[in-house]
Amino acid sequence: MKSDRNDLVLTSTRGLVRHAVFPVAGLGTALLPATKACPKEMLPIVDRPMIQYAVEEAAAAGLTRMIFVTGRGKRAIEDHFDRAYELEHQLTARDDSEALEILRATVPAGITFSYVRQREPSGLLDAVRMARPLIGDEPFAVVLPDQLFDSDRPALSQLIDVYALHRSSVMGAERVRTDTRDGSHVVGAELDTGMKRSVSTLVHVPPVGAGFASLASAGRFVFTRAAWESFDHAANAGASGSPLIAAIRNLMGRERVFACVIDGRRYDCGSRLGYLEAQIAFARKRPEFWNAMYNRVESVHGPQRGRERAVGVIADAAQPQHSADAAL
Repeated sequence: MKSDRNDLVLTSTRGLVRHAVFPVAGLGTALLPATKACPKEMLPIVDRPMIQYAVEEAAAAGLTRMIFVTGRGKRAIEDHFDRAYELEHQLTARDDSEALEILRATVPAGITFSYVRQREPSGLLDAVRMARPLIGDEPFAVVLPDQLFDSDRPALSQLIDVYALHRSSVMGAERVRTDTRDGSHVVGAELDTGMKRSVSTLVHVPPVGAGFASLASAGRFVFTRAAWESFDHAANAGASGSPLIAAIRNLMGRERVFACVIDGRRYDCGSRLGYLEAQIAFARKRPEFWNAMYNRVESVHGPQRGRERAVGVIADAAQPQHSADAAL
């Protein structure tokens, strides 16, 4: 009976959460000098900027209102999700229907975009708080665009499934060692929800006899309106470490907070290595690029030993071992 209820809930989640907040005001210093004049979020993964992957994930999860918290030098993000009339006119004149279709697909149907500017580089928590006037008391998602997921089902959809069942805030998570003492980690008590074994409730102290796991943020969140008070508390307290994790710990005292261990591979595109890993992984999903890539690598490294060496390097890089912490 529980399984039938869960199936019913999961089929009615579309539209349950409408707002997605994208904090994109960061300086992207880890990827300098590439980010000196180009927003980190506009750096391409194969042939699409990473911010487009994030918006497409949110749209696929049923969210329709995209809110970008931008900063100085981030105008390219606004331009990317705007109409390019001159370019469309040129492509139409050339009868280049394929390029025109790709261009127009940049903006998913039925999606609206709003922009708020963060004047000072005052951190992630402050950026999220700036979106409150556009959200009100509705539930909302927070998406860190430089945390890119390759998964069969959109990462954000997995979180919304959990929200639909419990109507409480949900943190996208991945498991880390239980002996880790990093303050940005949280502890989750294992639950049997009948839907996913990967769902835990976050606790300050694990219950006696309960299984528990040490979890780290994976750059995806769904919050209820109760989160705003916790955000304000964490901002005013000036907590050390990750202010967002401090806010989530405070929120745990106001409502149950769940962790959804995301089923998929995360690429930390805010780091050089993670960015390169994502390039390789997403190129492998495009046969027209991947098959030709072997030939190019072979021509650089030599026909036989070079090919074996190059293929080995690519295979290793395509299966990264990630740090568990998103940049918070």
